[in-house]
Amino acid sequence: MPLPEIVTPTYTLVVPSTKKKIKYRPFLVKEQKALIIALETNDQEMIYDAIKGVLDSCINTRNVNVDELALFDIEYIFLQIRARSISEQLELKVTCPDDNETEVLVKILVDDVGIDYPKGHKNIIDLGSDITLEMKYPNLNYFSAVTFAKEDVDPYDLVAQCIKRVYVDKEDSGEFTFDEAREWVESLTNAQFGKVQEFFNTMPSLRHTFSVKNPKTQVESEFTIEGLADFFG
Repeated sequence: MPLPEIVTPTYTLVVPSTKKKIKYRPFLVKEQKALIIALETNDQEMIYDAIKGVLDSCINTRNVNVDELALFDIEYIFLQIRARSISEQLELKVTCPDDNETEVLVKILVDDVGIDYPKGHKNIIDLGSDITLEMKYPNLNYFSAVTFAKEDVDPYDLVAQCIKRVYVDKEDSGEFTFDEAREWVESLTNAQFGKVQEFFNTMPSLRHTFSVKNPKTQVESEFTIEGLADFFG
């Protein structure tokens, strides 16, 4: 008698940036094993391949290009997949700020975690002199490098990678390579570069705020965790 086929459940979520529904499943033991091995190597390329493999396999909806998802989409989807695969409750240890020594175990339900959309955020940036930038969000490569490989990212490289289009007096300047964008970014004034940095400073992110009471002093403090790395402690 053959071994029975394992049926995995299917869930639905709404992609934060597009507001479109997608279906997904939990990751399997073999996929979790590949991810753990990649994380242990601390090799950015292996981590990228493992995370991309998990997302490609677990997202059941067709025509979802993982490489084109915004950073906060990836964080949200990955957290949801992990929740259905391992536990829908996250456990974190936080140090109470009133005495800077007492540690408290905090339990957070994944379904209580959402995306924070800062007011005033925009992806169209007016640099003056009739130059306008249309920006796109950091992608899976940035996510794996910063969140898990803990690599430092060159801010000029990041800006160059995230420039989608450049308009001069509302006319599209056309296609450009990363090297061309990188060189162009370095020609910006400090004021113009500051405007571009504001795009990243106000970018939507996975964020959750909660209160913790110090059991020794009875002082209650508010904590905010942001980005997937914080949620994994």
